Amino acid sequence: MKKINIVLIFVMLVGILSACSAGSSKGDMTRTISVSGTGEVYLVPDIAYVYVGTRSQAADVGTALSDNNKQAQSISTVLSGLGLDPKDIQTIAFNVYPMQNYDQNGQPLEMQYVVENTVYVKVRDLAKLGEMLDAVVKGGANQINGISFDVQDRKTAETEARRLAIENAKERATEIANAAGVELGELMNINVNSSGTVTPMYDAKGGGYSANMSSTPIASGQLLITADAFLSYGIK
Repeated sequence: MKKINIVLIFVMLVGILSACSAGSSKGDMTRTISVSGTGEVYLVPDIAYVYVGTRSQAADVGTALSDNNKQAQSISTVLSGLGLDPKDIQTIAFNVYPMQNYDQNGQPLEMQYVVENTVYVKVRDLAKLGEMLDAVVKGGANQINGISFDVQDRKTAETEARRLAIENAKERATEIANAAGVELGELMNINVNSSGTVTPMYDAKGGGYSANMSSTPIASGQLLITADAFLSYGIK
């Protein structure tokens, strides 16, 4: 009889503790609203990057190298004459390789040697970009690749993009709370991500900087810097 009573008491205690635990979990459950926001800042580029290269080909490697060196020296002189800082001119590739040519019947012709020299040029004055491209081509450059635009100081724009993203998220949270008939509580969590990169934006009219039409026309358009914010609010 005593054993039965002890078992019954144990079962009742387990039930009471379980009920308390369930009630406590429900009471501690915090209701939240989570939202995201985006901030965008448009900038006019003030710097450009250009890959300028020379490619020469000859039946012997010495001639190919000599011709390429002359072209590269001519381009270096042109860039210096335009006032570019030597620190903004960097050789990033120099290749020498044989190339076998074939006639229309598939028979091998004389072996040729190719020399390629590529420099990475940073142009800080966009007003000189078109003039620079014309000058280096006339100076012997026969490969122009990958013109890209950027801004020298993005810190202020990135800060503004983050601020706009947070404001956008706050507005959404307020809108959702009003629609749901609840009141926002304290901000519980925040996470902000900046793009870290710029995206070129071009308009149909060629907006942004355009080089003087007397030289090579280059339109830089606009650059877009973005940031995303994720906020979580408690519900009162």
